[in-house]
Amino acid sequence: MKTAPLPFLSPRTLIAGAVLAIGQVLSRTNRILCRRETLAPMAALAFGSAVGLAVIFGRFLLTGRLSQGFLVWNLFLAWIPLGLALFADDEFRHGARRKWLLLGLAAGWLLFFPNSPYIFTDLTHLRFWFHNPFWVELTLILLFAFTGLLVGFLSLYLMQALVAETCGRAAGWVFVLATTALSSFGVYIGRFLRLNSWDVVLRPGRIFRTLDTWTQANMWNGHAVAFLLLFAAFLFVAYVMLHALTHLGSRTGSSLANQSR
Repeated sequence: MKTAPLPFLSPRTLIAGAVLAIGQVLSRTNRILCRRETLAPMAALAFGSAVGLAVIFGRFLLTGRLSQGFLVWNLFLAWIPLGLALFADDEFRHGARRKWLLLGLAAGWLLFFPNSPYIFTDLTHLRFWFHNPFWVELTLILLFAFTGLLVGFLSLYLMQALVAETCGRAAGWVFVLATTALSSFGVYIGRFLRLNSWDVVLRPGRIFRTLDTWTQANMWNGHAVAFLLLFAAFLFVAYVMLHALTHLGSRTGSSLANQSR
C-alpha cells in the first residue's frame, strides 16, 4: 500500500511561517510585559537589576577585576521563573488553556524558582573578606539577593493566583507553603551538592547518583535538617509579610489623600 507523499514546502513558505511565528511570539511578549498589573513591579525589579549590573561594571572599570561576576549569572537565572510565570499567566487568561503547555510552564517555573532565593547563599563568599572590603561585598551581595528574591516572589504571586482561581484560596496558600519547602530543598542541593536546574535535562543521571549518595549518608544530619527547615520558614514568612504589604494598596493611598485635604 502506497503512502501519500509529504507536501513540499518551499523555502519562501518556511521563511514566511518562521517570520509569522516570531511575530506572534514578540506580540505576545509585548502584551505580557505591558500588562498594567505587573508593569510597575517589573519596572522596579528591572531598575534594581540595572543598578546591580552598573555597580559590577563600574567596579570592573575601576579595578580591572570581576570578582563578583557570578552574581550577574545568578540574577539572570532568578529572572527565568518570572518569565515562565508571566507566560503561564497569559496562557491561562488569554490563551486556549492548553493543559500540556500550562503544565510544562509550571514545571519549568518550579524547576528554576530556587534560583531566585539562591543568591542569599552567596553570602558564604564573605568569609574571604575580613577587612575593609567586607561591607562593600556585603552590600553588593544583598542588593542582588533581595532583587532576586523579589523577582521570585512576583512569579510566586502569579502562580499562586492561578492555583487560587482554579482550586480555591486555601489551595493557593498550600501551594505557596509547598513551593517554599521545595525551594529550600532546591537551594540546599544547589549550594551544598552543587546541582543545577538544567541538570534535570542535561545530566539526569548525575542528579540520581548525587541524591542517592546524599540520602544514604547525610540526609538526616543536623545541618541539613536545620537548613531545610529554617530556609523554608524564611521564604514563607518573607512572602507572607510582602503579600500583606501589597494589600495596603489604594485604601492607604486614599486615606492619606483625604488627610491632606
